[in-house]
Amino acid sequence: MDATTLIQSFRVDGKVAVVTGAGSGIARASALALAGAGATVVCADIHEDTARATAEEIMGGGGTAEGRALDVSKKAEVEALAQSVAAERGGLHVWCNIAGIMLGGPFLDEPEENLDTIMAVNLKGVFFGCQAAGRIMVGQPEGGSIINCSSAAADTPSPNIVSYAICKAGVNQMTKTLAVEVGKKHVRVNAVAPGFVITGMTTGHFNLPDGSPDEAMENSLVSAMAKGAPLRSVGEPEDIAGAVLYLASDASRFMTGQVLRPNGGVAMI
Repeated sequence: MDATTLIQSFRVDGKVAVVTGAGSGIARASALALAGAGATVVCADIHEDTARATAEEIMGGGGTAEGRALDVSKKAEVEALAQSVAAERGGLHVWCNIAGIMLGGPFLDEPEENLDTIMAVNLKGVFFGCQAAGRIMVGQPEGGSIINCSSAAADTPSPNIVSYAICKAGVNQMTKTLAVEVGKKHVRVNAVAPGFVITGMTTGHFNLPDGSPDEAMENSLVSAMAKGAPLRSVGEPEDIAGAVLYLASDASRFMTGQVLRPNGGVAMI
């Protein structure tokens, strides 16, 4: 394989991709990256207006996309989306389970409702996506690529995020188990496990009494997280989108059951 062919292997022309949580953050950046590399992208989000906004940005840049409403905690909705996309677009080649939420507090005080809510989205939502996409992909001669969003929290314990962390650890094991089961059908299943990334989920809860962002608090958090990383930096959504694009493309055709860790070095496994 020459250099030009290798570079072209990162393209995803002709592929149909679904990205959950595409209205913001890492998922939005991933949808833009996949579209920029040639994929038709279905941007799905519980907030349909933000999903459509991402799709419109893609189309404004000359790409092909659509925005769809999706609550990943609802199995029927996930299955319906996968089936309709495959039928309407002639296949389903990439499915990115990126939608997620974060709830936190001390372990001993964590209410059951928090655990149930976060598991419904961050664990069961990924499970439903893997099933819905996997069932379609195993029936396609070309197979497909499923990409799950994990977290460095699955590798390195941190206080006050126990429910989030156990879900992400479950995502890692789910990824490996499914990869073993569907590999013979040319379906690859991998995960990305970001470190601290600046998104609305990680910084958006720092607000002043009037609801406006508390920039001082956000800057303090970002500075502290950067100091704890060997690279002395935190991530941007685009840093993770690059890993997603790699896993979606044929450049990673010999990779399955793996957890990529773009995390600034906070966890080295």
